[in-house]
Amino acid sequence: MKKLSKNVVSLGIVSLFNDAASEIIYPLLPAFLSSVLGAGAFVLGVIEGIAETTASILKFFSGYISDRIRKKKGLVVAGYSLAVFGRPLTGIATSWIHVLLIRFFDRVGKGIRTSPRDALIADSTYPEVRGFAYGFHRAMDHLGAVLGPLFAVWMILGFGMDLRHLFLLAFIPGILALLILIFFVEEKAGESIKKTSWRLGPVSMNFRLYLLSLILFTLGNSSDAFLLLKAQNTGIKIAFLPLIWVFLHLVKVLTSVPGGLLSDRIGRRRVIIAGWMVYALIYLGFGLSSKNWHIWALFALYGIYFGLTEGVEKAFVADLAKKEERGTAFGLYHLAVGLSALPGSAIFGFIWQRFGELHAFLFGAVLAFLASFTLFAFVKEAV
Repeated sequence: MKKLSKNVVSLGIVSLFNDAASEIIYPLLPAFLSSVLGAGAFVLGVIEGIAETTASILKFFSGYISDRIRKKKGLVVAGYSLAVFGRPLTGIATSWIHVLLIRFFDRVGKGIRTSPRDALIADSTYPEVRGFAYGFHRAMDHLGAVLGPLFAVWMILGFGMDLRHLFLLAFIPGILALLILIFFVEEKAGESIKKTSWRLGPVSMNFRLYLLSLILFTLGNSSDAFLLLKAQNTGIKIAFLPLIWVFLHLVKVLTSVPGGLLSDRIGRRRVIIAGWMVYALIYLGFGLSSKNWHIWALFALYGIYFGLTEGVEKAFVADLAKKEERGTAFGLYHLAVGLSALPGSAIFGFIWQRFGELHAFLFGAVLAFLASFTLFAFVKEAV
């Protein structure tokens, strides 16, 4: 089997350090807003809604632009730079407006870098190991999401560090990520071999049907915050919720590479369908769960679902798109998933509040089954 390229390994390490920096701050942001700045849940919702919508839209445009200019690394560096230099400023924020602006520019950075970075991974990878490459990248990302919160807990409990100083420390792993990106990731001249037109490149019916199946699935894929709420309602103590979150990311780390390798062997579509079916069963389980051990077991299975789908979905995008149109393809992928997630969580929350949590989880499971059927019946593997 061919090995991962230096670019793929370097981009994985970049994601590890960057996500560690992000996760030092993000899990503690609600507490910072409420206890330090005196802002409530509505403000948190406004901040995250604006931030994530911005990122979703920009992921499309940055991918499209990267195809037009036939350069990707510059956009990736610019996107990471905005996050690295802006994110630690949360430590000196004195108003929730400041936090909103910081989160906004952080997500602008994510929107600028994500699609060109995903396309750069595809450009740096042999087709027969694409699943391995994207699985490795997701594993490194999730490892950062484990190390960041653990570092934060160590600083708070071990050294009594306050949140403001802790947030400023996030600059250190962030700048390491940026330096690795600048000095170890290379983009060959003329990597995109053909000049693209202004049309939206990957518009084949097969790709559109793949996006349709993704949209159907994402409309039933609610925010993980609801899973944590279910855990709390089942009897998990608040003090253990961060441990569940770390446990979930550990499972993601352990399953992302095997999931990618499996897709290289038996095909992307089969693995994605398997992951979505696992998701449907998990949501049925959450709806029916009533004991603490149910929650821990379901979160373990939830991590396996991520291992089977996160990297593989991206590898499938790379398979279905022409080389000179990959940036646009990833932009459309991220736009479809990002914009579908917003109404998906709103619908899930409405059903939960109006009809109860069981019906909400049943809704998510049914849409996962429908998405799996659409992918199975109408989407073909890349030739």
